[in-house]
Amino acid sequence: MSVTIEEYQKKKDYLICVDSDGCAMDTMDIKHIRCFGPCMVTEWGLEEWKDAILTRWNEINLYTMTRGINRFKGLALMLREIHETYTPIQDVDVLETWVENSKELSSGALQKAMETNDSVILKKALSWSQHVNTSINELPFEVKKPFEGVKEGLAYAHQFADVAIVSSANLQAVLEEWELYGLLEHVDIVMSQNVGSKAYCIQELLKKGYDTEKVFMAGDALGDYEAAEKNHVFYYPILVRHEKESWSEFRDQAVDKLVDGTYGGDYQHQKIDAFMENLK
Repeated sequence: MSVTIEEYQKKKDYLICVDSDGCAMDTMDIKHIRCFGPCMVTEWGLEEWKDAILTRWNEINLYTMTRGINRFKGLALMLREIHETYTPIQDVDVLETWVENSKELSSGALQKAMETNDSVILKKALSWSQHVNTSINELPFEVKKPFEGVKEGLAYAHQFADVAIVSSANLQAVLEEWELYGLLEHVDIVMSQNVGSKAYCIQELLKKGYDTEKVFMAGDALGDYEAAEKNHVFYYPILVRHEKESWSEFRDQAVDKLVDGTYGGDYQHQKIDAFMENLK
């Protein structure tokens, strides 16, 4: 799947964009439960309050409206709560200021910030992020599977629509995971963090000539919904803890409604309401 957005050409009238982690691939929970949270506990020596802290980490990052939040934003939120509830976190305000003001929230941007600020929390945040990446890379492929119904849903959709992966995950990881389970055969282009934000990716795809009334974004987090809304295309939610049912409806109803022109109005409102209710 080597086609770039510059090379990409529209083949069908309809376009379906699909997020990867937590939407098509059942990888989001495992990464947070096994990697992000435990690495934070280790980095800051929080073992005394481990169970409560990990439960709260998962609420913030998986099961409420902040699902899919940038890792450093999630870290700053969690460390502030720990500072106020369990134990002092040195320089927590320094991390919060960087998260609030940095134009880019990445390990590279954090390293650059450390050139002018040698605060201990920035060093620890970078160490945490690096350990998270190592831990994720060590996860066996057999625990990184697509949700039930994804392949069938994508195969059905691809009969009528061009299919684009629109993800903020690492490109190589997306390609490896989707290829392993034979999903890339139902995909026309892969757009990941190397291209830009999800909103930007959809914007660039629309420039290929799609009518916004013939496009939807399938996702599981607020960022997916906002990317769709910003580009005035429809949104199809993959509901957390109801992924199998969501992919079944994707195959049995959503694609057909997009194609026959009945996706908008009541159906779209119903889907957005269900999404918001699910992540309260």
